Order: sequence, then C-alpha cells, then structure tokens
Amino acid sequence: MRMPTKARYGLRAMLDLAMHGGYEHPVLLREIASRQGLSERYLGQVFILLRNAGLVRTARGAKGGFMLSRPPGEIDLLEVVEACIGDLSMVECVRKRDFCGRADDCAARLVWEEVTRSMRGALAGKTLADLAGMQRRMMKETPTMYYI
Repeated sequence: MRMPTKARYGLRAMLDLAMHGGYEHPVLLREIASRQGLSERYLGQVFILLRNAGLVRTARGAKGGFMLSRPPGEIDLLEVVEACIGDLSMVECVRKRDFCGRADDCAARLVWEEVTRSMRGALAGKTLADLAGMQRRMMKETPTMYYI
C-alpha cells in the first residue's frame, strides 16, 4: 500500500508546525509550504481536513495562520493520517465486517487485520513531539559541507 499524498503532506505540515512553534503562535501557510517544498494551494486543502478533525485551528489577522490545537506531545500520528484520508484499514472488510459474506471464512482477511493493526499501532505509538525530536536529531547528524 502506498500512503496517499494527503496523508504524507498532512504529516509533513503538522511536523513543520510542531518544529516552528505552531502551538505557541500561528504559522503562515505559505511559510510551511515553502519550507516543505509543497504547493500552497494543495496544502490549503489538507489544512481544511486537519482543521475539520480538530487538530489545527486558525488565527485571523496580520499575525494569523495555523496553530496546533493541542501540544505536539498530545497529537499522535494516527490522528493526523486518519484526519487526512479517513480510516486506515487495509481493506473494506476489516473496517466493516459485514461488507463481505466470506469474512468469517477468509484467511486473507486475518492477514489484512494484522497488517492494519500493525500500521495503526506504529502510528498511534508516536506523537508529533516524538517525530520532531527525531527530525532534530537527524538535522544534527547531517554534516555541513564547506566549500573553499
């Protein structure tokens, strides 16, 4: 399975907010888009989903922008992904057991349930604060190139 673009961009945008003080003060959409190398228009659509899920709020005015609705340590990655794409179940019969009449007799469904549980667990087990910490460590480990 490939993670949809909306989920990937949503996670990058939320990480950007977490790393740039987006819980304490608003951050402009164009700044996030610029830092992340993303389309401002498309990112605006993603932020509508994040706002509808209650993960971000908006501040209007000259110093307006987007802010995290809760501290980064209280927002897990599963919330972000599911805000952008909906339920993360691998196949419909995992999400809705009565979707298929063979659900009780299908070994493949058991595998899809396991994959879904694993993916959901990995995302639910990490917060934006965890991800921001990982990003900061990676940035420190990246050597700076000096040219003469």
